[in-house]
Amino acid sequence: MPFHRRFALLGLLLAGSEAFAPPRAPLRTRLACSSQATAVPEAKPRAMGDPSKNTVVVAGATGYIGKFVVKELVSQGYKTVALVRDQSRLRPGDFDGAEVKQVDVCDAQELQKVLSSIPGGVQGAVSCLASRSGSKEDSYKIDYQATLNVIDAAREAGGSHFVLLSAYCVRKPLLQFQHAKLKLESALTSPERADLLHSIVRPTAFFKSLSGQLEVVEMGAPFVLFEKNDGSVMQCNPISEKDLAEYMVNCFQDVSKQNRIMDVGGPDEPLSMRQQGELLFQAVGKDPKFVTVPASLFDVIIGGFEFLARFLPNFEDTAEFGRIGKYYAVEDMVAVGEGEKYGKTTLAEHYKKIAEEGQEYDPYTTVFGGKK
Repeated sequence: MPFHRRFALLGLLLAGSEAFAPPRAPLRTRLACSSQATAVPEAKPRAMGDPSKNTVVVAGATGYIGKFVVKELVSQGYKTVALVRDQSRLRPGDFDGAEVKQVDVCDAQELQKVLSSIPGGVQGAVSCLASRSGSKEDSYKIDYQATLNVIDAAREAGGSHFVLLSAYCVRKPLLQFQHAKLKLESALTSPERADLLHSIVRPTAFFKSLSGQLEVVEMGAPFVLFEKNDGSVMQCNPISEKDLAEYMVNCFQDVSKQNRIMDVGGPDEPLSMRQQGELLFQAVGKDPKFVTVPASLFDVIIGGFEFLARFLPNFEDTAEFGRIGKYYAVEDMVAVGEGEKYGKTTLAEHYKKIAEEGQEYDPYTTVFGGKK
């Protein structure tokens, strides 16, 4: 693995991160320039109705949250279409009860053709698309342009409601993928797409994001804390993948969740990174052991890569990976306002489950993961 990727991986693992402009695919001529686009009548919130009579497509279906969204849609009785890039990589049972269509969401014309061919048209769409690396190119290619392709293709195929998985962290945008997501949110809520109901869901953090140190703790290593300049550590109330999927799918019937941008966290009160570590040690049956690292260390490393990027442009992405690691190490992700806490599964319950069963390997968050 190249050195710059190893650095990014280490920063994201210890910080507990989920992460996180190329030439644009052509858009329909009438939407090519927002300044020339014509506003349309605004869609009024309404329940979608009988799920069995409504088809919902899911982009990013093979992703961490996308899999659970597909499962939840099927469970609630919707006619569900999972969009995948490579159908040959699916495992038996991956999308039971759903129709699978192979398509490259970066290809606007191909996507338009596939969605328009669905019998009875499309009534709703969900996007769980997210860049894997968080680099500028990847972010604007996936978080913005590919997602915009899905919005417009679904709308053209008859879709009247779009549910977008965004992120809580865009409230304080310092990173490329956050700016790309905000640009997409702006496009979705623009006057020329006002005839499309929207539900923009910004979760605080996923359980997987806070599970990257499980295996190293099991092996006897300490839990790593990143300390802010004021001596405190980050805190958040994460939400389980199943609870988040349920929240998102419910947007199609719950008019209070339509034409809105919503922050959502899990049922826990805000948990500091130290409290998260204590829960993890409790789950694996070991005495808590911590090592504290000043978050300012990121600044030194990031500064070094920014300097190198002046001469070697490829290092700009490496510097961005470092910024992502620092962001998730120090920024609080807390949604505890009225209606913002949702779900039943606590982080302690999640830790107990993965301590007993193991967790799937993920190159960004669960480096040593594996089912037991």
